[in-house]
Amino acid sequence: MDGSFIQADANNASRVPREKLGEVAQVNRNVRQYLDDLERENQLEPKPPQQDKVSTTDPDAAYFSKGDWASKLGYFDNYLMDNASCVIIGVEATVASSSQEIISARTMLADYVENFGLTPKTLAADAGYGKANFLTWLENRGITPYIPLRLHYPSGNQLYGLDRFTYQPETNSFGCPEGKQLKYRGIKPAANRSHIYRSTEAQCRDCLRKAECTSGRYKQIVIHVDEEVRQRARERNQKPDYFRHQRSRKKIEALFGELTNRICLRRARLRRLKHVREQFLMAATAQNLKRLVRYLASMPPVKKQLRNLKSASKSLRLFEPCRIGIALPAPTPVFQQLQTSGHFNHRHSPTRQEGNRKTLTANG
Repeated sequence: MDGSFIQADANNASRVPREKLGEVAQVNRNVRQYLDDLERENQLEPKPPQQDKVSTTDPDAAYFSKGDWASKLGYFDNYLMDNASCVIIGVEATVASSSQEIISARTMLADYVENFGLTPKTLAADAGYGKANFLTWLENRGITPYIPLRLHYPSGNQLYGLDRFTYQPETNSFGCPEGKQLKYRGIKPAANRSHIYRSTEAQCRDCLRKAECTSGRYKQIVIHVDEEVRQRARERNQKPDYFRHQRSRKKIEALFGELTNRICLRRARLRRLKHVREQFLMAATAQNLKRLVRYLASMPPVKKQLRNLKSASKSLRLFEPCRIGIALPAPTPVFQQLQTSGHFNHRHSPTRQEGNRKTLTANG
């Protein structure tokens, strides 16, 4: 599973403050239609996340940047892929926001189970999906996640870690190496839904090892509410299966490379999320058709194919419903005549091909 950024058909200069949409709608047809859709409140179409500034060209497009990229308006094209066949089994179009990746992941997995009646045994993804609540959601459905954990805090810190503190269950607190107590302060939603254990300034002010323990005025320990799930993920990610699944996960990068370089979907041609979704679905269908052709070309002759239908490999079940009913028509006499005389040649220019089509129509 992964997602790729696709630039919207809108310029960055088209963004205006949201409070000015009513004024812009008087002269801009796209904004007027957008506001009309909001008034109708179509429940079938999920509302995209609200932004302070909105594009007057494509109001659903989100302003997004990643790493050293310059900020652009666009969408996320999310894929769920079967590793064995590289077949796309789930497509979800979302606004370009990191928070939408996990939402789309749950949607695609739920749709896959409902449509195919199959539950994936494993799921591989990058660290963007490595949140504890998503890992818990997968484990509750019997799906083993091979996903690196998302780091919420800087790594490489040489200060005292959790292993230097002793948990005291009778008081629900931690004891530091110097004998001071870090009391439980509750759950802080702003700290990624974590349990907070904290000392006081008075306890840490005169400590001789304060520079080795913390850079703040007091020591604070953050324990995620789903720490057990995160610990299981850490242990799983040290095993050979994790590295094997992560290598297989890179196959999905080839799909996105094909999407941008072969299908040339570097920029959306349509506007609004509901229309961009159709374009993403059509592009994924084209990619799957290429794999279907390769699959059918590897099949034995028709008689053997029908005789061996029941013993087909389980890994090819994704294309099983498509196997029967697809047949190439036999060449007609007119087609054979054109092919023999050299009038039907794929190397001819478009103008010559157009003339051949007109001749074929005139001759019936």
